[in-house]
Amino acid sequence: MFWIIYIILSLISMLLQILLVIHIFYNRRYALRKTEKDPMSYLPVTLLTIPCKGIDSAFEKNISSFFALDYDNYYLRFVVEAEDDPAYEQLTKIMEQFAGDSKAIDVNILIAGKAEMCSQKIHNLLHCCSNSPVDAEVFAFADSDVCVRPGWLSYLVYPLRKQRHGVATGYRWFVPTRNNLPSLAMSAINAKVAQFLGNSPMNQVWGGSMALRRDTFERIDLKNLWSTALSDDLSLAWAVRKHRMKIMFVPGCMVASYESTTWSKLFEFARRQFLITRVFSVWVWLAGFFGALLPLLGLWLGIYVAVVAQMTEQPFAVLYWVVPVFFYVVPAFRAYLRQDMIARLLPENASKMSQARLADILGTGLWTLLIFFFMLTSAFGRTITWRGIRYKLISPTKTVIVG
Repeated sequence: MFWIIYIILSLISMLLQILLVIHIFYNRRYALRKTEKDPMSYLPVTLLTIPCKGIDSAFEKNISSFFALDYDNYYLRFVVEAEDDPAYEQLTKIMEQFAGDSKAIDVNILIAGKAEMCSQKIHNLLHCCSNSPVDAEVFAFADSDVCVRPGWLSYLVYPLRKQRHGVATGYRWFVPTRNNLPSLAMSAINAKVAQFLGNSPMNQVWGGSMALRRDTFERIDLKNLWSTALSDDLSLAWAVRKHRMKIMFVPGCMVASYESTTWSKLFEFARRQFLITRVFSVWVWLAGFFGALLPLLGLWLGIYVAVVAQMTEQPFAVLYWVVPVFFYVVPAFRAYLRQDMIARLLPENASKMSQARLADILGTGLWTLLIFFFMLTSAFGRTITWRGIRYKLISPTKTVIVG
């Protein structure tokens, strides 16, 4: 009886994996097609806000990229908590060096002060939006640990020409600055998330590359929502969906994030991301949990069952090896599809990602095991550490600063 049930469940699981490959193939085609279009026909006045805390990897390279945007109508604002933040001095030097050659209307560094009821990042964003120029029609946001290309802002605001598009978003791609195992793992795990973005109602917002119209900001009452929230992007996605507006993924706004990490930092990062997702959208978290569990069982349990089938001399025992081979080859093919896509979207980084590309494709079973472990750890507790500050997540709209 066990063998019959195992065969039936394996066939169902394999069918689901094939459907997933089809979905990712369409996402890849959508991404490559969309980046071929010229977005220069819609250029509203835009306020671009970059919150900063501490010095990220490739900080000068990242920050200088915001000065080089090929966009005529944008205000550039960097926001820090206080002048004693190490980022403030570096921002001042970079601004003196690059501001004169920028197309930005003007550039400023704002001091937001210390957050009390929301995350420091959101507090910085709200401070900038509350002091925005009166002619700014679009609010755009980016993180200080990403490097953008000259056309990034044009691509980002283009979908907002339609009122039903509540928010436009890109996503990051980790480019390891050191090819140690935890950095390769971080790149591969992040890539597995990125592959699900496309022309889909299931899109999520990513705060490191996002924009919305000013009237949308007011319509969804984002100022009030953010005032006690932890996550800028997940709370924004929640509000946009509540008002029946669309989240538009913009492939031209995929951005490189030059990072290296250690196992302890990777654990902190991954658990934080998955825990925030669990609190804000438990159904998305559950989908990710079982999405990691299925190929994990298919590969590792499949190997165990195939060995037992041969040891117990089951009929056609050699065919049981089809399951673990399938659950290695198909996820590896998905990895190839996403790596080929990003090499086309970020060609200037293709050579830097050669080892990460190989690790993603060949190490797919290991990365799935890691994702499952990180998701298990995120199933418990509500306290996280983010940029040196501890937060307790009470609900999607309420956060307490622990210390």
